[in-house]
Amino acid sequence: MKRPAFARGMWVVSGLLWLAAMGVGFALLTRHALTPGATQEAPPQWPQAAQPPRAEGRPTLVMLAHPRCPCTRASLGELAVVMEHARGRLDARVLFLRPEGTSGDWTQGPLWRAAAAIPGVRVLADEGGTQAHLFGAVTSGHSLLYDAEGRLRFSGGLTAARGHRGDNPGRDAVEALLREAGGSGGTSEHAVYGCALEEPPGVRATNTP
Repeated sequence: MKRPAFARGMWVVSGLLWLAAMGVGFALLTRHALTPGATQEAPPQWPQAAQPPRAEGRPTLVMLAHPRCPCTRASLGELAVVMEHARGRLDARVLFLRPEGTSGDWTQGPLWRAAAAIPGVRVLADEGGTQAHLFGAVTSGHSLLYDAEGRLRFSGGLTAARGHRGDNPGRDAVEALLREAGGSGGTSEHAVYGCALEEPPGVRATNTP
């Protein structure tokens, strides 16, 4: 008579342990998704050494990206929305990190092709991360909007969490700046959710989409 009761008890304990493990796992995933990447102060004026030069007479948005960061796919999705709503009023380029010693194939993967498919977006390789350094970007997906005079108007990410698409304050701020003053009114900042741009070589494989 005691054996069935003992078995039921074990099933209950196992179920509780399983639920607890699921809860802990979900909490860790949520915490990771909502933890922003590191940021540095962006230059208030368009860096003269930046390549290619900013567009003359219109706002320019530049996104610094890691070609193997899975979170960056969501950032590119939000950039596509920005470009659609901008209707040709914005010059945008995505600069993918190409570390020294890597081939073009390492950089020009699925994320490169996704960015290149966005109408109006230029996609370029950031050799050795020199452009990211100029713009003070250390996290993939960091986007900067400069107005037609080369003044910084927005610095941050275009998503609300790592790998999460949808309405968010970052994208809203960029669109509001473009809509209300052609990219020349006010300034705004938003957290950046993505992988570190400069990772040790041994970590690169873990970020392969």
